[in-house]
Amino acid sequence: MRLVRSVVHLSALALCLHAAFAPAQAAANVPAAKVEKAPKAHKRYTIEQFMATTSVTGASFSKDEKNILFSSNASGIFNVYTMPVGGGQPVALTRSTLDSTYAIGYFYNDDRVLFTRDSGGNERNHVFVRELDGKETDLTPGDKHRAMFAGWRPDGSGFYVLTNERDPKFFDLYLYDAKDYKRSTVYQNESGMNVSSISRDGKWLAFDKPNTTADSDVYLYNVGTREMKHITPHKGTASHSASTFDPESKRLLFTTNDGGEFTRIASYDLASGQVADVEKADWDLLGASYSRNGQHRVSVVNRDGSIDVRVVDAAGKPVAMPKLPGGEIRQTTFSPSGRLVAFYLNGDRSPSNLYVHDFGSKKTTQLTRSLNKEIDPNDLVEAEVVRFRSFDGMVIPSIYYKPKGASSSSKVPAIVYVHGGPGGQTTRGYNAQIQYLVNHGYAVLGINNRGSSGYGKTFFTADDRKHGREPLWDCVEAKTWLASLGYIDPERVAIMGGSYGGYMTLAAMAFRPEAFKVGIDIFGVSNWVRTLESIPPYWEAQRKALYDEIGDPVKDKEFLVATSPLFHAANIRKPLMVIQGANDPRVIKPESDEIVEGVRKNGVEVEYVVFPDEGHGFSKKKNQIEASAKILAFLDKHLKK
Repeated sequence: MRLVRSVVHLSALALCLHAAFAPAQAAANVPAAKVEKAPKAHKRYTIEQFMATTSVTGASFSKDEKNILFSSNASGIFNVYTMPVGGGQPVALTRSTLDSTYAIGYFYNDDRVLFTRDSGGNERNHVFVRELDGKETDLTPGDKHRAMFAGWRPDGSGFYVLTNERDPKFFDLYLYDAKDYKRSTVYQNESGMNVSSISRDGKWLAFDKPNTTADSDVYLYNVGTREMKHITPHKGTASHSASTFDPESKRLLFTTNDGGEFTRIASYDLASGQVADVEKADWDLLGASYSRNGQHRVSVVNRDGSIDVRVVDAAGKPVAMPKLPGGEIRQTTFSPSGRLVAFYLNGDRSPSNLYVHDFGSKKTTQLTRSLNKEIDPNDLVEAEVVRFRSFDGMVIPSIYYKPKGASSSSKVPAIVYVHGGPGGQTTRGYNAQIQYLVNHGYAVLGINNRGSSGYGKTFFTADDRKHGREPLWDCVEAKTWLASLGYIDPERVAIMGGSYGGYMTLAAMAFRPEAFKVGIDIFGVSNWVRTLESIPPYWEAQRKALYDEIGDPVKDKEFLVATSPLFHAANIRKPLMVIQGANDPRVIKPESDEIVEGVRKNGVEVEYVVFPDEGHGFSKKKNQIEASAKILAFLDKHLKK
């Protein structure tokens, strides 16, 4: 559960459609898929085989553009690796066995490396440097705060870091010298807003201010004069979020949905204050960034659960990116000169792989092969974007996975899979857990219930103050759609989700106990009152928005009790699995402890799995293997004939 949903739909870390559901409704009456003849048998794979797949992320070019830095969990936990841009064997630069380590990037002027690491999933990340001799130094030491990298000076002489060490509620901005790591304060935060972008000349800061989860503003701060200016005044509900300053430090690019359903990219002229539209789409534009040399601008579109990457040159002319089969381009990073671009290709049947494209030679090189060689992609399934009408006629977009072999004469069980949030989104792309379940005979519907990102402002706000009710009823209505396919057994349908999706699972079991055969709750909220009272201090900027979205634990206590599964645990009569990380700072362990205790009092079977070395999400392969294997065994026990 993000529990703070970004005001820029996908709107994230949690993960956006068009004008008042026009595209959604146009497709809503498409008849259910035809029943097909069962195809030939496919091979089934163990969870160990699925988890032998490697996850890779991030990219940073060395100064000479000969090597590339990235993060990989090839060792069983994320560490930092480097390899030649022309291909070769990855070399581990960090060798952590306890805590996940993620690359930030090479230094601009030598091969030192910045990286980030927390402790046991507690989200108290620190910023570290790996020296040329391999020595690791924590640049943000301490036990009770977190730190975040915020960007480089254009010449590489320094870098910015945000940390809440002075006050747990607020993140101050510091500039570190790249040679001796001495730091100076750039901005001491008393405003409660978040620094979101820094101009290349260092004279301007952009801040995002959440008002509600659907309404937000951008403020501009002059470092020299210390003047803070509100640059997005508006009427009604509208989200605004700073993306980036242009390379000349003359304009701020930001996203806005003011006056429409979907976010577009606009610019604010720092000298004149003039606002102008820069780029639009029929879906949400998630943001924009510039290459280091300023010659390329990249923007990202959330198109009906898929990701489109757009690249233009300094004149605004589209730049042709390589067209590769089997997936979508994501995470583009340009080399210092702009001659090379690194990107990831991610598909439904293929996890992210790192590529490098040379604009001069037009050559594209695949650097990683993430899918376990023992797995034949043809045994996996492509996702399908589907829609169904809910109880009140609202169209619910979803991502659907049909298992091979399903037919009217061989009906299969199904899972309604609920994303985190509130306000997350299930999108297309490789999901090892889903593919594992589908490979073992389960249909999976990744539902984007009302309140999800990606489908317009109206849809995004349709769950406000309705959690545990209308969004839940969308999940129940999903069963009707699944039954209409003709090859799903409606008596063998589970609900499953993590974080906010875990809450939805518990809510389904407590408030609609007749609907699902079993539930699988992965670190989900059971008691809204306690969760909202125990919000981490570093979420202070989002606290008011979250209270507005879900409820105030003091003023709205009665409502929150009414929609918290813990207080209605006596209604839960179906088998339940609960999975929790002991170090979770967002949904703390007592949330799971108490719902397990409450349901067991009913004499109901509850399987409880706790990982002592994980937080909000499981980063270690050994734990992912154990959790996924136990999930499948639990489902097989109760849903397989």
